[in-house]
Amino acid sequence: MPLFVELSIIVVIAAAFSVLMRVLKQPLVVGYILAGILVGPYFLNVLQSTEALEVFAKIGITILLFIVGLHLSPTVIKEVGKISVIAGVGQVVFTSLVGFAIAKGLNFSNIASIYIAIALTFSSTIIILKLLSDRGDLNKLYGKISVGFLLVQDIIATAILVMVSALSAEGSGGIAITLALLFIKFCIVSAALYAIVRYILPRFASFFGASQELLFLSTLAWGLSISAIFYLIGFSIEIGALLAGVLMSMTPFAYEMSSRLKPMRDFFLVLFFVFLGTQMILESLAFLFFPALIFSLFVLIGNPIIVFIIMTLLGYRKRPSFFAGLTVAQISEFSLILAGLGLTLGHINEEIVSLITLVGLITIAGSTYFILYAHKIYPRIEKFLQFLDWRSTKNVEKRIPSDTSDIYIFGYDRMGDEMVRAAKKLEKSFLVIDFNPAMIRRLEAEGIPNLYGDAQDAEFLAELGIHQASLVVSTIPDQETNTLLIRYVKNVNDKALVVAIAHTLKEAKKLYEEGASYVLMPHFIGAKYGRQIIAKHGLNGEEFASLREKHLREIERKIF
Repeated sequence: MPLFVELSIIVVIAAAFSVLMRVLKQPLVVGYILAGILVGPYFLNVLQSTEALEVFAKIGITILLFIVGLHLSPTVIKEVGKISVIAGVGQVVFTSLVGFAIAKGLNFSNIASIYIAIALTFSSTIIILKLLSDRGDLNKLYGKISVGFLLVQDIIATAILVMVSALSAEGSGGIAITLALLFIKFCIVSAALYAIVRYILPRFASFFGASQELLFLSTLAWGLSISAIFYLIGFSIEIGALLAGVLMSMTPFAYEMSSRLKPMRDFFLVLFFVFLGTQMILESLAFLFFPALIFSLFVLIGNPIIVFIIMTLLGYRKRPSFFAGLTVAQISEFSLILAGLGLTLGHINEEIVSLITLVGLITIAGSTYFILYAHKIYPRIEKFLQFLDWRSTKNVEKRIPSDTSDIYIFGYDRMGDEMVRAAKKLEKSFLVIDFNPAMIRRLEAEGIPNLYGDAQDAEFLAELGIHQASLVVSTIPDQETNTLLIRYVKNVNDKALVVAIAHTLKEAKKLYEEGASYVLMPHFIGAKYGRQIIAKHGLNGEEFASLREKHLREIERKIF
């Protein structure tokens, strides 16, 4: 059967499974792997050109890791913060050690146990970003922390890929000399590439940027060529693709490059996951199912628990810690890539790859349901989480003041500072409530009355003295939280004014129906203000320059 016909059948079957996964609200990657099983030797046996499909799969992995690298700016560690680094590293260490112990307990070899343990360590950045985006949670506290430690995991995965490349490299002087030589090669090539990106490419920026087609082709050429270079000097194509992306992240075209490559990435990744599905050994399914179930339960339950404990130890409350923990309850594309690389290098066999792939199917499906229904799961297990709440309260927890305040402001990160200025102008007593320990420390440094607490904690609200408040303001961009807060305030103090925030007309209408006195809508306020500026200043460049300088000073004042 011609290769074109094989690919056509594979794509049609993958599309059919994708529709089914969409109906079941599952990640499409699960459908791709199931499609691979169906077209594999155990069922339809459509795929005969396995070498060609493997090449396509490698192209998909190269583009995927190149795009991941584009979002891994060298300054990312500073941006993700202390909690992301500690949670990311802590979860990786815990999962790898316990995963190795479980694998050894199930009588796997040392090298197989190492691969399994590492595969269990990493969570899917792509899947979690998609789910958080769909839920509108990327800008929430737990969403920011989750994205942060997922990026930390990606960086650790990069280092592990380097180590695997080193272990696979040929050398006559032993592993130490091999590692040293690889390190020297890595430094030389990386320095040369950095010099090209830093000093040469900017000279041609306008030339490449003038044509979208040229930018696309040049981007693809850069990613594939750097991957090939790293492969030729003894590394894997994966580490080359990642580094190529990281270097390009320093250019002004990083986001444009990423968006241009995504459709191509999606197509070739379909073939990669289909290829993984074809490698499943179904004769060993009975043997693999029990260990796969054990590993899956560990990932689905153990990973969230360790992240929860780490976050509570750092002072975060149960709710954001629980939601952040759920985002690591699956293994990632990196895990499957590592398994495929280990198979190619001869470190592990097809059975281990099948085991890791099966764990991926179970955990990706399970964690998707966890995240989609997190708000319904949390109330059911909140009491159990109390036993795991090892929160360090020394720096952030304070006794609730006995004196009530006239104004209560929930959330300081977004619009809270403006609300504080308004309260000061009214010469009324006020209290800022936030559940981000970093924000509490900032408020302490600025001498602003504050309290560490969760707006969704009914017992906490009952102790605040809201029943005597004149105004309650919520700058928290979460409709559920605002709804609960409005209901509580109206129940204990019907005369109090309640101001909340919403991002859509539908959300605003709902909050008004709950009893909000006024609903702030940042997008609409911004659009209205923009219209007023343009109407007032017209096309006067000097006046816009003055506004620009004033706005920049305001932004710099608020950045901490």
